[in-house]
Amino acid sequence: MRVRLSPEEPSLSRSQVVVRGLFERPVGPSRLPPDLRAEDRATQGALGRAWTAVELRGSRKEITTFHRSGPGPGRLVLIGLGAPGRYDAEVARRASAEVVRALAGRGARSVTFALESFLRADAVDEVAAVRAVVDGAGLGSYQFARFKTKAPDAPIEEAVVAVPRPSRAVRAAFREEADLVDVVRWTRDIANLPACDATPARLAREAQALGRSHRLRVRVFDERALARMGCGGILAVGGGSTHPPRMITLEYPGRGRSPPTIAVVGKGITFDSGGISIKPAASMSHMKFDKSGAVAVLGILRAARVLNVRPRVIGVMGCAENLPSGSAYRPGDVVRTYSGRTIEVLNTDAEGRVVLSDALAYAAKNYRPDALIDLATLTGAQSVALGDTIAGMVSTDDALAARLADASARSGEAIWRMPLTDYHRELVRAADFGDVRNSIEIPLAGMLTAAAFLETFTLERPWAHLDIAGVAYTTLSTRKYQPAYLNAGAVGFGVRLLARLLADWDVGAGR
Repeated sequence: MRVRLSPEEPSLSRSQVVVRGLFERPVGPSRLPPDLRAEDRATQGALGRAWTAVELRGSRKEITTFHRSGPGPGRLVLIGLGAPGRYDAEVARRASAEVVRALAGRGARSVTFALESFLRADAVDEVAAVRAVVDGAGLGSYQFARFKTKAPDAPIEEAVVAVPRPSRAVRAAFREEADLVDVVRWTRDIANLPACDATPARLAREAQALGRSHRLRVRVFDERALARMGCGGILAVGGGSTHPPRMITLEYPGRGRSPPTIAVVGKGITFDSGGISIKPAASMSHMKFDKSGAVAVLGILRAARVLNVRPRVIGVMGCAENLPSGSAYRPGDVVRTYSGRTIEVLNTDAEGRVVLSDALAYAAKNYRPDALIDLATLTGAQSVALGDTIAGMVSTDDALAARLADASARSGEAIWRMPLTDYHRELVRAADFGDVRNSIEIPLAGMLTAAAFLETFTLERPWAHLDIAGVAYTTLSTRKYQPAYLNAGAVGFGVRLLARLLADWDVGAGR
């Protein structure tokens, strides 16, 4: 989808549809809001009659269409924004996505959003509103149809955000968000690829192509290089597959003198069968999304270049396919990792943390970053605790956690900080034959013991772990409960969040 900022009056747009937000009306009779009176005339009084009959309430997700006469768009769509006191940018983001999804296949190829109708002085200003509408329209229209022989419902091809006399700040926010939406859509395309296409080697080629197109330094470590480096974790997890593992690094140099270094590490399990500790067959097809953390790293590095952020950004992707075979690693194996520390393997389905043991230690040792952040579809316990719209965050650094929380609030990608205590650390260290064990014998605090395991390999750098197991993708069964800007399949979680963190790094937390 193309997005465009326009200074024109919405009612004179050349789009086929103009969209206005409508706040929930008070109970009982009330007058038509002044900003809708011109539209009432354009609909020959139909809007006013619907208002008088209380057919328009402005409730959340309420979508009402009117046909207009005269110049400008042929249709007017009113999208309910709910109670004014509960309105924020996330409501605007969801509402704009709901509109573009509802219009798909309805004969409209272009739509204009009247931005002034999505503002609320005490909650959402023009900058926040333009970001939210671009997010919602651009991401809500996304479809992954690469393997379909029959074209899906025609999506909206162009979204126009109408802002008479836009300020410099609004123009800058629009450009930045439009670029970022393009990055997220690209990220989703890669994350949605099936495991037969998205092997570790394919992800390496995607990284190399990104490096060439966006002037990033890229290195790919194959299985021979990993063996020389002592990356026993990645090699163990990938040992059962005919597609050998890869570790991939990307570097964006940053701007100015001595920029801070931020390292972002992603779990890239291109397919997770569970290995010898095999998963149940139900929903195993979703395990092609177990690469979502590593693919998000690709998106974050692309966003860093596109947005021209100041920090130097390092991306490290640990990529392997976890399959059972005669060469697969086994429960009871002891694995020596890049850091020199050993892992006692008790469950081969706890493979993500084993891969990340090498990737985290490599990033920490070789780049000594000012902040080390990992993204991983790591534990089912995350979605049990927080559901499928909020990622779990564990951090050893309060300042970094505050920055991430601020970026979360501004980007709309929700995270929630969870505790990490010596109780969780002791559960991981209680290994009989290694320094740490990759699974514990009691089914408690799974998200937090996994984080305690990862902490072992961060080499005491300021660190935050984002468990995105529940938020990385949607399914047909969960889709109806989630925001309309999350498509069926991979959603690219973490790209907007980390892009906002990087763009605002010099400002700090608490904005």
